[in-house]
Amino acid sequence: MHDDQHGTAIISAAALLNALEIQKKKIDKVHFVINGAGAAAMACIRLYESLGARPDHFTLFDKDGVLHKGRKDVEDFKQKFCVDEKLKDLNLAKAMKDADVFVGLSVGNVVTQDMIRSMAKNPIVFAMANPDPEITYELATSCRKDLIMATGRSDYPNQVNNVLGFPYIFRGALDVRAKQINEAMKLAAVKALAEIAKSPVPDIVNLAYNEKTIAFGPTYIIPKPFDPRLLATVAPAVAKAAMESGVARIQITDFDAYAIELNKRLGLDNQLSR
Repeated sequence: MHDDQHGTAIISAAALLNALEIQKKKIDKVHFVINGAGAAAMACIRLYESLGARPDHFTLFDKDGVLHKGRKDVEDFKQKFCVDEKLKDLNLAKAMKDADVFVGLSVGNVVTQDMIRSMAKNPIVFAMANPDPEITYELATSCRKDLIMATGRSDYPNQVNNVLGFPYIFRGALDVRAKQINEAMKLAAVKALAEIAKSPVPDIVNLAYNEKTIAFGPTYIIPKPFDPRLLATVAPAVAKAAMESGVARIQITDFDAYAIELNKRLGLDNQLSR
């Protein structure tokens, strides 16, 4: 398991589930445009598929253009996400027209405001190239009021930050001595992260970010990295999924006691880091 691949996939999948809920869209109905087809992008796509996204609803681009069935340089596991060969001349601007979701894991400044304007109603844009996203937060949000936007940066809302998953995923896996980190454990982490964002934000988090009332909505679709609930929510979810899927070597019998033990490790006695 690799942080940049599966970590990005898990955190962005949690953000995607919540963004789709806010935008009132179903994951099996939306159309995705993915810019970048490397390890991180493919990990994201495969996890989205596990959540219900349809392979034929993806349009992928790499540095050589759209991935289509006629290309000889496309690996076997990417083939089911390729478009028909007759669309081999499709470019990013045309693909973005009426798309519901854009996911960027590529290079900065390749998406324009016109591309964002051409997307479907209530679009979702995850521009995750660092340090410069595929389109800046200011440019994207200024041209669409119905947009939900996430980046990989800490200075904008909805940061898709791998620290939301690590070390909590490994903590849960290690505490039951899991033989592997499987799909069930990844999906458990996704759902746990998505649920945290929908529950009331503790005062300690509002203070850390100089906010008064952070609440679930377009500018808060995933938890903040300083949220103290992450450890005692994500780790138990992963541990339980490992046990239920048969890869755990030891069993946790009292999850309430386990959560208390996890919080003790963090020293969460009303302490605050700013």
